[in-house]
Amino acid sequence: MPDLSAMVAASSVRVVLRAGALERLGELARGEGPRRVLLVTDPGLIAVGHIDRAVAALKQAAIVVCIFDGVRENPTTAHVAAGLAAARDFQPDMLIALGGGSAMDCAKGINLLHCCGGKMADYRGDPPAEVLASRKPLLPMILIPTTAGTGSEAQSFALISDADTRVKMACSDRRPPAAGGLRPRLAILDPELTRTAPRAVAAAVGIDAISHAVETAGCRVRTEASLKFSEDAWRVLSGAFERSMRDASDDQARMDMLLGAHLAGCAIEASMLGAAHACANPLTARLGIVHGVAVGLMLPHVIRFNAESGVNPYAALDADAERLARRIEGLWGITGAPPRLSAYGVARADLDELAQDAAAQWTAGFNPRPVRAAELRGVYEAAL
Repeated sequence: MPDLSAMVAASSVRVVLRAGALERLGELARGEGPRRVLLVTDPGLIAVGHIDRAVAALKQAAIVVCIFDGVRENPTTAHVAAGLAAARDFQPDMLIALGGGSAMDCAKGINLLHCCGGKMADYRGDPPAEVLASRKPLLPMILIPTTAGTGSEAQSFALISDADTRVKMACSDRRPPAAGGLRPRLAILDPELTRTAPRAVAAAVGIDAISHAVETAGCRVRTEASLKFSEDAWRVLSGAFERSMRDASDDQARMDMLLGAHLAGCAIEASMLGAAHACANPLTARLGIVHGVAVGLMLPHVIRFNAESGVNPYAALDADAERLARRIEGLWGITGAPPRLSAYGVARADLDELAQDAAAQWTAGFNPRPVRAAELRGVYEAAL
């Protein structure tokens, strides 16, 4: 198992990794001193009982709770605005997100606007230190993933789509948690919470986590620290994903998936992604393809494209890039989902516009091999 103390030291996020950890939420939150908590989630988690357990634990610690359950998949500025209205009415002194990446990112967006004002587009990108220093501190957060995928609980970024244009914005605040940034004070990784995820959801988010490990390992701004996270994440995820898909009751596999997704999130925080994510975002925005599915379909073809230069940017994970691409295809095959874009309604006539959108994505600039729309069209063609 990776060194958890080193992980916490590098990411500044305290991590509790234990089955049943949700029952300790009140005790753990009380250590941060809140009296009023806005709990950000989605209706599905209310239905399976996770929210009742969380609220009971918080109330036992004499913490007043307001539930905002207006989060939906791929949160937009409209979802953030609804949560912001709830925050302004309730005036919390802490935010807790319980859910997948959508709930965690929406909570981050709410926190930014509640504390600093403005609109989500104002926080797009990675601002310099002097801009961050001018912002008010954000409220402390606890993030509790119920899927093993985005690793948002390790990151100072929130992915929020513009409700009108559907353009996905990476909004950030890289100040350390103690200085009021977007990373949480605490991440609770409880494999009991992932047990209720439908198989298709677990497959999509799991492939997304794997893509984070792979793309961060190859991106042009990787560092020695980020590469260590990428390697550890790949080592954990590549074995655990297959086990979790073959046996959903495998508690250790679900624990490992949560850990691997978090490690991959740490890798993103210390580096960035690449062309697979750049290609995936338009597939989600234009055609409604689930993000993890879109990334999983594109990743093998992006690996091959990047290795065509004669240099394998993923050598830390596998000395043979083609073998790595086939390994990703094999993992996707375990899910039973179709492996070609055409099965999801993508037509050849769509490729030019998709490629133009992909080339304009922020993550495209971090790909190890320079990409323009023409090259990305070829990658889409290979995946069609």
